[in-house]
Amino acid sequence: MTNVINMELLAIHLFKPLSIATIEKMLGVTFKKAIEATHYAQVGEAMITYTNFNVLTLINWPKEHIEETLDSFGVVNDANTINQDYPIRIDETIEKAFMIDNEKITLKEFSIINLIIISHVISQSVALEVYEKKLSSYYEKSRKLIDASNTFSIFKRASLARFSKELVLVRHDMLIDLYLIDKPNILWDNEDAELLYNRLASSLELKDRFDIVEYKLNSIKDDIVMVMDLTNHNHSSFLEWIIIILIMIEIVMGLMEWFGLK
Repeated sequence: MTNVINMELLAIHLFKPLSIATIEKMLGVTFKKAIEATHYAQVGEAMITYTNFNVLTLINWPKEHIEETLDSFGVVNDANTINQDYPIRIDETIEKAFMIDNEKITLKEFSIINLIIISHVISQSVALEVYEKKLSSYYEKSRKLIDASNTFSIFKRASLARFSKELVLVRHDMLIDLYLIDKPNILWDNEDAELLYNRLASSLELKDRFDIVEYKLNSIKDDIVMVMDLTNHNHSSFLEWIIIILIMIEIVMGLMEWFGLK
């Protein structure tokens, strides 16, 4: 008799970073270090993972407990919450170790490492989506700043400086802290796990999406640098005109004094 197991995976981005100790206390679980950037805990037949890029993943979690779990983190699963779900199926009749399509992930056998890899990749996808949405709002903001670049004001220079700082921090988080497309080192010693990672990452287009986000970030940065240069030029011109006007006032006052008009 064929034993087929169907599980649901839900990966959700938390609004604020939490420590592993905090999550353990909230859920009453004990996490283990799985691979770089990912911790996991087994709860009966279910699993939970948490990554350094602030994504919580529930696998085979009872539906009636999902909302309760999310409530404990202050997460409302609505349109503003960034999340992804993926059905996982264990089917020993398939010929390959795994099969991936747009509908589900099918594994030939239950494996903790495979579930961790799947959770890790989908967490990367969720984290990328966070930055994709951030970049969309940054594009709108940069457009407004560019449209207003033909006029000068001290407040505008301050806004540009703050926006530039935001971009630097986003770039730092994405490229340094989050390891969004780094392949875990453990995969180098596990050919099957590496193949699963590569296939799922390719299916979710992680590399292409990361490159697009990085390109957009660099594009916005270049635009803001250009606007700041233009604003600095306007500032210099403004100061030059002030100096010229002051000199003219000094000359006029000198002439008035010379002709006894003062």
